[in-house]
Amino acid sequence: MANGQQIAEENLAAFMAWSTSKSDDDFRGYVHRGKLKRSEIATECGFGKSALTQNPAIRSALENLENELRAAGILPPLLASLPAGQRLEPALRDTEAKQRRQDGQRLNFLEQENAALRAELQAAKQMLGRHALITEFLEETGRMPR
Repeated sequence: MANGQQIAEENLAAFMAWSTSKSDDDFRGYVHRGKLKRSEIATECGFGKSALTQNPAIRSALENLENELRAAGILPPLLASLPAGQRLEPALRDTEAKQRRQDGQRLNFLEQENAALRAELQAAKQMLGRHALITEFLEETGRMPR
């Protein structure tokens, strides 16, 4: 059975392997409120979220990683590091994007249904025209055409 120091070393090795296996685009998927999302990191590394805060080696490695990502422009800068008087504007969220996407899907569905109904109506009109000719012939001759 491993003692606490061995587990801490294993967790650090898992974190380092995880951090080196990710690209800049991968890290963008972990950004949450200006930091990397701790719960997802812990889950993927296979240890508890508390290891990120209680293990000093992992904590410093995570801080270094976040600082590198901030320098690369992947993470936004910290509010404390901004010059006085400059405010970081929160990203404007498009609140109507979901509704527009749903409207677009609904419009597409309705257009397809409309095209299908037009084709069905055209076929029905052709059948009606054919039956109108037969009815007219029956009225004039009293006989059924072959």
